[in-house]
Amino acid sequence: MRATFARAALLLLATRAVVPAAEKEKGSKAEAGKTKATWWGHAAWVVKTPGGETIAIDPWLTNPKAPAGATQPTQLDAILITHGHFDHVGDAVFFYYRSCSEIYSAFELCTLLATDKCNGMNMGGSFTIKDVTVHLVPAMHSSGFGDGKSPPGYGGPAMGYVLSVEKGPVLYHAGDTDVFGDMSLIAERYHPTVAMLPIGGHFTMDPVGAALATKLLKVKTVIPMHFGTFPALDGTPEQLAKALKAEHVSAKVEEAKPGDTLKL
Repeated sequence: MRATFARAALLLLATRAVVPAAEKEKGSKAEAGKTKATWWGHAAWVVKTPGGETIAIDPWLTNPKAPAGATQPTQLDAILITHGHFDHVGDAVFFYYRSCSEIYSAFELCTLLATDKCNGMNMGGSFTIKDVTVHLVPAMHSSGFGDGKSPPGYGGPAMGYVLSVEKGPVLYHAGDTDVFGDMSLIAERYHPTVAMLPIGGHFTMDPVGAALATKLLKVKTVIPMHFGTFPALDGTPEQLAKALKAEHVSAKVEEAKPGDTLKL
């Protein structure tokens, strides 16, 4: 199976074109010392820290909502994969071969990916790269990975990531999940200030569930994601804002368009 994935990855590397134009940045020119997060649509993010680290999370940068004409990163320091579904593994293997990026994911998923730098981990694990410490936390979802020609292999547990940036924000990328009570433990242990939450429904929580998750996490800012990519993912940021009001939660909804870079 590993050989099949290796051949597929090399074929992708040989045939895929890089989109030529520049990403757009939300607001004015980037400020020094700010953490910047660019949304590529769906659950895909590229985070740049003040210390110079560039981290991709669930890098499906060729998803249907990816910004037209945006420049894909040429160098990544780390790739974080929340679980094994195709829309989250995305282009991880391509970027591994392109820049020899370190990949971090569940141990079982790493055994299925054809890379030598896949760091198999599990919930409760942490690692540090320059100015950011990354914590692996639970998610309530399934995980399987395959080549589409045979049943998917077990990809280990689905997870989320907490990125604690030195002298910066604490970002929580929930991956695919429903709301669950232990989000309150994530709040107690890691103190996230910004949450990137799925709101589309069907495969994940909907806006009502995301509002409750925001309440449990006690974050100041919530960024909706994983909506609108497919017709079934019909939750909207407007519905999230309404649900937050109903829950008496004062967190700010930071709505991004694919290609926007948020300064956090």
